[in-house]
Amino acid sequence: MGKNNARILITVLAMVLTAAMMIQEGKSIPLCKVNTNDLQKCRPAVTGNYPPPPTPACCTVAKTANLECLCPFLSRSGIDPAKLKALFANCGVNNPSCLPWSVNTNVPLTIL
Repeated sequence: MGKNNARILITVLAMVLTAAMMIQEGKSIPLCKVNTNDLQKCRPAVTGNYPPPPTPACCTVAKTANLECLCPFLSRSGIDPAKLKALFANCGVNNPSCLPWSVNTNVPLTIL
């Protein structure tokens, strides 16, 4: 009976490992033409007091993503808009029109 218990244990272990790998892969969700895990490639460029310039991998993500589609997520992300603006500028990507710094600066603002 010892051999049967060992086989059952190995089978169960293999099933658990397979399930864990499937869950890990499932964490990345396609969103706005980019996988959410790929967005992490840009995290260093928008966090901290003195973030480094974006990496080529980050710029690829920024150029691939549909930024207009990501706007609701970017505007609520808590990321400093100036850091996002710098990332887009360093990657040569146009700012999405839905973010605050994309307003036309030639139009005077009226304060009530």
